[in-house]
Amino acid sequence: MKELLKRLLEERARAWELTKAVLEPSQTEKRDLSSEEQESWAKANADLDSLDQRIAELEERIKREQIADERRAELEKLIRPAEDPTPVEETEEQRVLDWARGKGPRALEISLSGLQIRRHDNGLWEVRDLVKATAAAGGDTVPVSFRRDLYEHLIDNTAIRLTNATVLTTASGENLLIPKTTAHGTAAQLGEGSALAEADPTFGQGTLQAYKYGALIQVSSELLQDTGVDLLGYLARSFGQALANVSGADFILGTGTSEPQGVITAGSVGVTGGTPAADGPSYNDLVDMQHSVIEGYRRAGWWVMRDATIAKIRKLKDTQNRPLWQPGLVGGQPNMILDRPYVADPNVPAVGSNATSVAFGDFSRHYYIRDVGGVRFERSDDFAFSTDLVTFRAILRADGKIIDAAAVRTYKGGTA
Repeated sequence: MKELLKRLLEERARAWELTKAVLEPSQTEKRDLSSEEQESWAKANADLDSLDQRIAELEERIKREQIADERRAELEKLIRPAEDPTPVEETEEQRVLDWARGKGPRALEISLSGLQIRRHDNGLWEVRDLVKATAAAGGDTVPVSFRRDLYEHLIDNTAIRLTNATVLTTASGENLLIPKTTAHGTAAQLGEGSALAEADPTFGQGTLQAYKYGALIQVSSELLQDTGVDLLGYLARSFGQALANVSGADFILGTGTSEPQGVITAGSVGVTGGTPAADGPSYNDLVDMQHSVIEGYRRAGWWVMRDATIAKIRKLKDTQNRPLWQPGLVGGQPNMILDRPYVADPNVPAVGSNATSVAFGDFSRHYYIRDVGGVRFERSDDFAFSTDLVTFRAILRADGKIIDAAAVRTYKGGTA
């Protein structure tokens, strides 16, 4: 699969060169794209998007196979212990080990160390994580791998979490105070024997709370008994996406009152664009926006905007006729705008008059996300007892807040 990934990356590089060639005549002649060129441009971008999707899917498969290999290695350690010539009374564990080596009954199913190990009559065997629940208490024992998958889906569908934003995980949900500098101290040149004037920095605090987000799914007991699909995989993906959608929208547009503070809602404007505002930011606007962020933060900067805005920027070129947008041509390397990575978030407003449609800067200093104990996943067999449904729910307690407002700046559309 790594060879296939390499070929796809090479194919994307060729597709990108063809895409640039479509824009070349109109840029040279300083005119808009003709209808034929616009059609070619749309097709070229569709090809690039398709390749991006295939590359992302392949990279995900490679990652999943690596995880599977690690789990197989752990299983090998379980079923291949060191030889011990001393005869001992056969334990439950030893019975399973003998069975895994082909001794004893051919068909067997048993629980061991949180795993469900099954050997079929055809000699094949499989291992599955156990999911048990104490319904009365509302608790359960969920495989670590499931929790990891659920959280990965949560991250993959929350744009701000894909930047370098700082994520803090706490065991409990009391208010968390984050110190921040509101003004820096200054220095001055002094003459001989002159007294130093006091110029202290000033400090403040940001308070991260713990707002609750939840999702609930009910599944018939017949489906649980008869399903041949990866139900846990489906639940992880579904819950992860649902929690990401609702919390991610607050991380972008939240008011900060009874919900997280949004990056766009409370961001500091770095550049106000010209008119017509529907054209979006120009090359000069984006350069000015980068330089509205101080150098130390700019070097670690990320762009955040919606996909339609990215499409506009992909058509822009600099003063030397070079595209501002560059695809990642190596596996795992992100696409770039002006040499800095970006993420797309549908919650960011579209370009328009007086609309804040782009953010740029170092989110590791700017934005803090607080999670309380990760994602809580629970099962109840009693909640819908009368309809024989098994209820699953996922709970996330989280908050987000701007800590260093100087680390990120936004672009705002001009007004007519």
